[in-house]
Amino acid sequence: MSGCQTIKNIEGDAIKPVPESFADTKDSINSATIDWRQFFTDTTLIGLIDTAFKNNPDVLMTFQKIEIARADLRLSKGALFPEISGGGSVSQTKFGRYTMDGAGNRGTEITPGHEIPTHLPDYFIGLQTTWEADIWGKLRSKKKAAFARYLGSIEGKNMVLTNLISEIAITYYELLRLDNELEIIRETIKLQEEALAIVTIQKEAAAATELAVQQFEALVLNSRALETEILQRITVSENRINFLLGRFPQPVIREKSIFPKQIPAQVKVGIPSDLLRNRPDIKQAEFELMATKADVTAAKKAFYPSLNITGTLGFQAFNPSFLFRSPESIAYTALGNLTAPLINRSAIKAQFATAQATQIEALYNYQKTIINGYVEVHNEMNNIKNLEQAYGLTTKKVATLTQSIEISSELYKTGRANYLEVLITQENTLQSKLELVNIKQQQFNASVNIYKALGGGWR
Repeated sequence: MSGCQTIKNIEGDAIKPVPESFADTKDSINSATIDWRQFFTDTTLIGLIDTAFKNNPDVLMTFQKIEIARADLRLSKGALFPEISGGGSVSQTKFGRYTMDGAGNRGTEITPGHEIPTHLPDYFIGLQTTWEADIWGKLRSKKKAAFARYLGSIEGKNMVLTNLISEIAITYYELLRLDNELEIIRETIKLQEEALAIVTIQKEAAAATELAVQQFEALVLNSRALETEILQRITVSENRINFLLGRFPQPVIREKSIFPKQIPAQVKVGIPSDLLRNRPDIKQAEFELMATKADVTAAKKAFYPSLNITGTLGFQAFNPSFLFRSPESIAYTALGNLTAPLINRSAIKAQFATAQATQIEALYNYQKTIINGYVEVHNEMNNIKNLEQAYGLTTKKVATLTQSIEISSELYKTGRANYLEVLITQENTLQSKLELVNIKQQQFNASVNIYKALGGGWR
């Protein structure tokens, strides 16, 4: 009777409704539906992603996971049908004399004029079958669970593709940022060396001190050390891309001058309910929830009686010369077995409890994944807005400081500014230029991140 109880539905209380919009936005268009080849305009980046799709080890492994899930689905489908096997057997039997078979066989002719021998051979060749009739739907529930997990494996592959696109794009933009930082530093080194040459001449003319020369020289050395550090970081970023592309270290051919000219893609976020359709991790969590619900149903049906039908059909004889005589040697058996657990069902109860707990865990994971998706989109929306303001302010600061370098240099030549003012101006200008390039990369990263957070990239 306990097996006939209705399974409690826990979804209504646990799943929270998705908000109707992201903050104050009410976009009807969702950029997640845009193909990634249209979202990214850099042909070099598109080529790198295409290569990664063919060679990345994680992508290749996900295809094997799909094959595993597909094989599990075929296995669950096969359990619904009878299993038929062919084979043969050879045996020999000796019955005890003082047994029912032994006493009954004495004097009985097995063929005209021949008594049943004491050592009785038995030869059989034919077909055997076994089948569990799915009268309660237990096997069909297992098939539903396998099918849901198969669909989940496909979404897992889509999630790997989305993450791969995001990681390659972010690393690529980091590489372009480092290229631009390297160019800025080398241009700064030229200016610093020119200033060092001027102050050295002034020292020889007794118009400057040795301290000023050393300060300018230290500034040049510091910039050269920074140049070496960036070269190493470029190597690391290139090799990170090579790793994602499934290849050994080699230069990443790219156009270094396009970074300052590019504009990050403008992303439309749509409505929060779009996340349920577009994000692979949410869809994968949903399929896993469906699978665990089917597992609970299958575990519940284990309390019900099971009907197993077995049978054989073939040729059987005690002598090989009689084996294929028809119809005399044709033999068959058919057995229907109906069993139900009555006592000591602790194992079945434990499996049912485990299935229920796993379903609840999958439900909470589904809810967590939805909330996480909403939070990621909301964070990146604000990040894009704040970075746009920061980029505008930093651009003005760079323009002002760049102009101040020329002014401070002219004032220093005429003795109306000291060398410390020149040093500070050059250092501040360098830092502000590096900051501007860094903000530009963050803008690209935010564009990529929100595209990923909306569920774009796997189409």
